[in-house]
Amino acid sequence: MTKSKFRLIYDELAQEIQKGKRKANDLLPSENELAEKYQASRETIRKALKLLSEHGYIQKVQGKGSIVLDISKIDFPISGLVSFKELADKMGKRARTTVVSIERQRVNEFLKEHLQTQESEEVWSVARVREIDQEKIILDKDFLRAEIVPSLTKEVCEQSIYAYLEKELGLVVSFAKKEITVEEPTEEDLKLLDLEGYSTIVVVKSHVYLDDARLFQYTESRHRPDKFRFVDFARRVR
Repeated sequence: MTKSKFRLIYDELAQEIQKGKRKANDLLPSENELAEKYQASRETIRKALKLLSEHGYIQKVQGKGSIVLDISKIDFPISGLVSFKELADKMGKRARTTVVSIERQRVNEFLKEHLQTQESEEVWSVARVREIDQEKIILDKDFLRAEIVPSLTKEVCEQSIYAYLEKELGLVVSFAKKEITVEEPTEEDLKLLDLEGYSTIVVVKSHVYLDDARLFQYTESRHRPDKFRFVDFARRVR
C-alpha cells in the first residue's frame, strides 16, 4: 500500500530530527512554508505535524509554532518510580516493549539475598527489551515474589506490570531503594541490545516495596549509556 502524503512528510521530518538536522528547541517552518516545500495542502501538513507531536518529536506552542523536542536523551527521575509504560505514553509509537522471557522459578541464593525470601518461595522472572526509535537500548530484568504476585502473563508484561498490580491486584507500590553502577556489558546485553560499540552499560538496581513496607520486587534495568540521563532534585540541608 502506498503511504499517504502526510505520512511521507512525517517520515522525512522525523528522520531529520533523529539525525540532528533539526535540533532541540529549533522551530519548524510554518505550515504555509511546509505546504509550499512539500507541495501539499495545509490540512496534509497539519496531519503530519499532529503525528510528530503524538510521537514526541515536537511541541506545538500557541503563537510560536512547532518546537523540536530533545530526543537524544530521556530523563529518568532517580527519586521517583516511573514505569517505562508511563514514559512510552509520552513518546507514542516511538517506544515498544518486547518480552524476551517470563517464567516462575524457585529462588536461588542471589534472589534469596535480594528479595529476602525463604528457599521454598517462588518468584516471577521477567526479561524485557525496551526499544525507542527502533533501537533496543534497555534490558529490564524483573524478579517479583509469587507470594505477592500470584499470576503474571506476557500480555501484562508487554503493557505495564505496575498498572496490573495497582489496578487489578489492588496493591500500592510505594518506594524503592536504588543503586546505579557502570559495568561492562554481559553476553546477554550484547545479544539483546543495540550497543553500537559501547563498552559500558549503566545499571540501575532497584529494591521495590509496597506501602506496607513489604519488599516484593528486585529489578536490574540495563541502559545504553548515550540515551539516558538520570535526574534528581536536591536541596541543601542547613
